[in-house]
Amino acid sequence: MKNPGIQWCVNNCAVSVVERRSNQIMPPMPGIKKKRHFLSEECEPLRGDMDEVEEKSKDIINFTAEKLSVDEISKLVISPLCGAISLFVGTTRNNFEGKKVISLEYEAYLPMAENEVRKICGDIRQKWPVKHIAVFHRLGLVPVSEASIIIAISSAHRAASLEAVSYAIDTLKAKVPIWKKEIYEESSSWKRNKECFWASNN
Repeated sequence: MKNPGIQWCVNNCAVSVVERRSNQIMPPMPGIKKKRHFLSEECEPLRGDMDEVEEKSKDIINFTAEKLSVDEISKLVISPLCGAISLFVGTTRNNFEGKKVISLEYEAYLPMAENEVRKICGDIRQKWPVKHIAVFHRLGLVPVSEASIIIAISSAHRAASLEAVSYAIDTLKAKVPIWKKEIYEESSSWKRNKECFWASNN
């Protein structure tokens, strides 16, 4: 049972024990110091939290021939300020219109492609309160079941990142100059995204 004669006073990380009945300050209890720095280690995270508030947003864009890792890319957008990370992962499927697909091969006009993805990131930030954005697209051969594109976006709440990821992949397919070659068992064929803005001009 709590002793009604003891009052604990905590102010600015300083601790003292007051004995009401005698109006005298009792000797320090074991393990308790009356110096202001007694709880300094406990208070330190508060300063860390203030630093986290100033964390800068990142747009990470990468076109690479290397195999893409969902774990590695999702870690790039982690933030202590966010409660959601939304992902889109596009992979090579093993069939197209009844044909067996062996792999896909991607090419891109890099200067324009990178610039267009950067614009998409800017549009997303105008539309939704997201924190970090990562867009990775693989170039060259992409075997069946491996990822050709991964988009990861973090936000404080899930609605923003979910909507932003959907917008990102739809807009990327429509505006970014990327071409893919579908390689079948006995033939191959270069394809362009049906959504791309230049497809209607041909």
